[in-house]
Amino acid sequence: MFAVEVRDHIMIAHSLPRPVFGPAQGMHGATFVVDAAFFTKDVDEDGLAVDIGAATELLSAVLEPLKYKNLDEVDVFNGKVTTTEVVAKHIFDQLAAGVAAERLGTGSARVCKIKVTLHESHAARGWYEADL
Repeated sequence: MFAVEVRDHIMIAHSLPRPVFGPAQGMHGATFVVDAAFFTKDVDEDGLAVDIGAATELLSAVLEPLKYKNLDEVDVFNGKVTTTEVVAKHIFDQLAAGVAAERLGTGSARVCKIKVTLHESHAARGWYEADL
């Protein structure tokens, strides 16, 4: 299996309004470093799984609607607790839609799996991954 992984980040605000989250129940900010890995079973005639530039552009476009937003006020998260895992799944879904729309160019057809990792800090991260 081959993979290309690209990185970006988002700065957000949100609350986690359930007792299990302790002090994080209140409004707080977070900066997530976001890694997106695109997996393929083979490479093209140029030795590429997917074009890194196209993958970087797709990730940036997917993250743009979340940057500097209060996730409690973003419609797609209405009724959801915006844990790291939930946000990772949302980003995955948007990336998968971009791959289906061939936003990675000819490499789109080779992508068989995506993994989205959100780094909360140097000590904690969460992710969502699935086959396409």
